Amino acid sequence: MTTQPVQTPTRLVTGEQLLAMGGIGPCELIDGVIVSMSPTGERHGFLASKLISLLYQCSQNTEAGWVVGGEVGIYIRRDPDRIRAADIAFWSKRRRPDGPSTGFSEVAPDLIVEILSPTDRWPEINEKIADYFSVGVGELWIVDPSDETVFVYRSPAQPTALRRGDTLSGSGPLNGFTLPIDELFTF
Repeated sequence: MTTQPVQTPTRLVTGEQLLAMGGIGPCELIDGVIVSMSPTGERHGFLASKLISLLYQCSQNTEAGWVVGGEVGIYIRRDPDRIRAADIAFWSKRRRPDGPSTGFSEVAPDLIVEILSPTDRWPEINEKIADYFSVGVGELWIVDPSDETVFVYRSPAQPTALRRGDTLSGSGPLNGFTLPIDELFTF
């Protein structure tokens, strides 16, 4: 998603203030500045729904944890606050024994899934990757619908690129999750 500042504030916004604003639309908070995000397209939504459904089913079968979607806010840092909006996030019961919180998460997920939009650019994606790993995210999947590839990051460098014919496999608390890439991109 291409991001544009919503406002040029005279003072920086905190995560708590952003949460209290309610329905201002999809956005992230980048060092105290609200940055709007464009709505996603149908293909993006379809892929997100499919992945959420499959991850949810796996996590329920194994009682591993919780899957959430819908641009869930995750604190990257404070003062000034940086909150990234993940397409999909998974927390194990080990990381979050009491279940999902009511606000933006201050606990790093075990897994984040980002689905690229046609307007996304790799410099912005690389910044998000660095942000997520800086707070202890265990694994990151970047889904690129344009070339039907899933990039699996277990560290900020050297992702594994999975394409048709390959199988995406979960690790750690999602061990046992498998998804053929062909199946992911079958509409």
